[in-house]
Formats: sequence, C-alpha cells, structure tokens
Amino acid sequence: MQLIGFLIMGAIVGWLAGKIVGSFLGGFIFSVLFGTQPTGLVISFIVALLGAVVLVGIVHMIKREPIRTA
Repeated sequence: MQLIGFLIMGAIVGWLAGKIVGSFLGGFIFSVLFGTQPTGLVISFIVALLGAVVLVGIVHMIKREPIRTA
C-alpha cells in the first residue's frame, strides 16, 4: 500500500515540477524579450502558460513525436 502512495506522490510531484520549469522558462523568455519581469496575476499566468507550451514543444521536437491537434 505504501508503494502505491509513493507512486501517486511521485506522479504529482513530477507533474508539478514540469509546470514550474515551464513557468521559469516563460519568465526568462519574457524578461529577455521585454527587459522586465512580468507583474500581476494575469500576466504571470499567461507567461507561465506560454513557457509551458514552449517547453512541451521543445520536448516533442527532441522526442520527434508529432504534436497532437485533437
């Protein structure tokens, strides 16, 4: 039973780590392009979302998998 708990926790932590990396990537790209850090909840959310999209695109290019459209 403890093994199942570890597997579930590992999956959640791995998913969250991917989102955090996407947020950092988005913030870095935003600061390079605009010379400032994103401020405000909405802008930070949009920047984090775009960072996650870029990260997923990079991973798909490295794995050479087609990007799903549906």
